[in-house]
Amino acid sequence: MTILHLPTESGRLSAYEPRTEPAAHATAPAAAGEPRSRVFYSAAHVVADPFRTAAGRTAALDWDATLAFRRHLWSHGVGVAEAMDTAQRGMGLDWAGAAELIRRSSAEARATGGRLVCGAGTDQLADDPVGRPHGLGEIRTAYEEQLAVVEDAGSRAVLMASRALAAAAKGPDDYLELYGHLLRQAAQPVVLHWLGPMFDPALEGYWGSTDLDAATNTLLEVIAAQPGKVDGVKISLLDAGREVALRRRLPDGVRCYTGDDFHYPELIAGDDRGFSHALLGVFDPLAPLAARAVRLLDTGDTAGFRALLDPTVELSRHLFGAPTRHYKTGVVLLAWLAGHQSHFTMVGGLHSARSLPHLARAYELADRIGLFPDPALAASRMTQLLSVYGV
Repeated sequence: MTILHLPTESGRLSAYEPRTEPAAHATAPAAAGEPRSRVFYSAAHVVADPFRTAAGRTAALDWDATLAFRRHLWSHGVGVAEAMDTAQRGMGLDWAGAAELIRRSSAEARATGGRLVCGAGTDQLADDPVGRPHGLGEIRTAYEEQLAVVEDAGSRAVLMASRALAAAAKGPDDYLELYGHLLRQAAQPVVLHWLGPMFDPALEGYWGSTDLDAATNTLLEVIAAQPGKVDGVKISLLDAGREVALRRRLPDGVRCYTGDDFHYPELIAGDDRGFSHALLGVFDPLAPLAARAVRLLDTGDTAGFRALLDPTVELSRHLFGAPTRHYKTGVVLLAWLAGHQSHFTMVGGLHSARSLPHLARAYELADRIGLFPDPALAASRMTQLLSVYGV
């Protein structure tokens, strides 16, 4: 019998007995095709190459492992949201690396028939040494460059929230003008991206106001001004009530993609007035289980869907606990423990962004819900990590 001694936030060690057999959902073969009742994407992480030094500002990635993980997601019918914040955009992965990731993933999606959307933003703009904001013209050009890369690769774009725009915009009119320009030239409908400051503090006041009601009105005005140009809105405010209120005001044909990693089961299940689709970072580790759950919705089995997905919320809330932007560390830990990559190393050294007690708790919660296809491998790797810290 294996017993792990896991460090807790109180500074003590707690004995934990890992499960010895995988849960049925962890080893069940992937079902063919995508779920019918919801469109859902996993914002996928990237796998660093620990044996190479990044050249300049470009991250060194293990391309084979990075693309293999995307094939894993597609095999379960889960779409991939590429080059998003889960892939460490603005936190280790620069635009040059993101552009290469978009090109490679787009080619892989065509080869496998996987659903793909890709993030287009403005992160090629260098920070001004004295902190002056970029001009709106520069920001528009940066968006156009990235939108062109996504569309030239044959993919649809997610227009990501821009730190540069948040710093430069004087009010709602600047958002209306810039997004209107981008939507008019987009070749295919795009997903708009509203990422709250809990994910990125530099995005405080996005859409021209810190008043979320006013910001919502501006977003809806952007959509209404360009009919047919917006596929949907990804909203990541960790506020279920606000998301429900927004999705009820969206025009027909415009999807609400939940980015709420705290309340996703209830938001995806929906109510008698509608439901949310999903574009979630937590679906990176949860993909097989989430795909199985959403297929129950295809049959009308909402209770079965909730029975599978509700127990995952405690893990998700832990991974996305403050500071929320460091959730990526737990996501990559779980990928390593599950056997999707050979190491626990991240671009920019972000594997050190969370404490050992935080990582230990993530392991325990994941193991309790049967997330690992090989529990013995996960326990062995967790033991290795504990030994590095002297446990």
